[in-house]
Amino acid sequence: MTEMTTASANTKIMSVGDGDSDLPHIIIVGGGAGGLELATRLGDKLGRTTRWRKKKAQISLIERSRTHIWKPLLHEIAAGSMDVAQHELEYQAQGYWHGFQFRYGEMTGIDREKKLVYLAATYDEEGREITPVRSFRYDILVIAIGSVGNAFGTPGVDKHAIMLDTPDQAERFNRRLINACVRAYAQEGPVRPGQLDVAIIGAGATGTELAAELHRTARGVVAFGLDKIDPENDIKITLIEAAPRILPALPDRISEGVAETLRKLKVEILTNSRVTEVTAEGVNLANGKFIPSELVVWAAGVKGPEVLAHLDGLEVSRSNQLIVTDTLQTTRDPNIFAMGDCAYLVPEGESMPIPPRAQAAHQQASHLYVEIQRKLKGEEVRPFKYRDFGSLVSLGHYSTVGNLMGFVVGRSFFIEGLFARVMYRSLYKMHEMALHGPWKVFLDTLSRTLTRRTEPVVKLH
Repeated sequence: MTEMTTASANTKIMSVGDGDSDLPHIIIVGGGAGGLELATRLGDKLGRTTRWRKKKAQISLIERSRTHIWKPLLHEIAAGSMDVAQHELEYQAQGYWHGFQFRYGEMTGIDREKKLVYLAATYDEEGREITPVRSFRYDILVIAIGSVGNAFGTPGVDKHAIMLDTPDQAERFNRRLINACVRAYAQEGPVRPGQLDVAIIGAGATGTELAAELHRTARGVVAFGLDKIDPENDIKITLIEAAPRILPALPDRISEGVAETLRKLKVEILTNSRVTEVTAEGVNLANGKFIPSELVVWAAGVKGPEVLAHLDGLEVSRSNQLIVTDTLQTTRDPNIFAMGDCAYLVPEGESMPIPPRAQAAHQQASHLYVEIQRKLKGEEVRPFKYRDFGSLVSLGHYSTVGNLMGFVVGRSFFIEGLFARVMYRSLYKMHEMALHGPWKVFLDTLSRTLTRRTEPVVKLH
């Protein structure tokens, strides 16, 4: 190892040499659905020596968290209907099993000329350094760091609302909800107006799914001895959307079906309602209305993480996503790819970019798995073709609705109920299969099924 100093700061940066310096080094930054799938598949194919083939490349995954959770499950964590410990995957173990190196840390910048990725130092809960400021050299870099919530400069969001970008944030909201229920039960006098109300700002997939899930789990928490609280009158869920209807990015029929189910659950839906401020007592709307609520979730939009705007001149969109060509290569550097929520790609003939969905990240991971191997051989990288297989919205135990696109019957068709729920769950199983294979997925599913029968149906701590 050697030490180097950046031109922009006097901080010494540990430059970590490659384990196999004669092999090409592929670095993937971001361990979300797409990044982890790509690292796993490339590690299995290129990252280790087997009886039949030699190791062909060094594969590294850089991620600031130590465990992985499929992002579409975050609303279940926030509601308390899912045990994180049963679903999280440890990057260190996954790398050991599948031929890639896990590098713990957060990307702070890159040097395109020297082909270096810079990582911040990491610290434990007591402030002690775990890993120093470091840099890693790459031959091919894939950026897959996802997206973060976009508050659009709305006052009070950072202080009084919780976004659902990470498992930590989802667990934080769940603890806040449980603590609020316990506090209301223990206090003298009745529950205050708004004390247990939940305001969800943004009626996209995350917001609508959370509203339905919270309807059940909030009542589940109260059922475990907090009988002073009346869930029908003391807990109110309000879904706030600035657009004319909920789920504005999805077809009208899905929006109507979800809205009908939510109204049956007595979830108040406010459309054409722009939030101007979030306070400790509730939410102010542009029309002058005030929504009392001490529990606020912000799910109103996404943008690229701030670091993307400072990656050595790479081009970004207005939403701070990396602009890529149809091959998923960044516009200013063919050795750097971007995929998933942090990539901005408008398909040929379309006016809108590929939406930030799990199916897009999965397709891009499968595409780059093949095309990176072609690039290593000196062959031309082929364009990525996105196929929209439809959209599904899960309303927990109450319903699942969505549409499937033409790959089944030649056209789009509406589905709901049990079949839609099975299709929704199959998306998660496809992700697990890409990471583990069928045998481990079967055993994990069986274990979770048995465990759920011996534990409370909601998280109580």
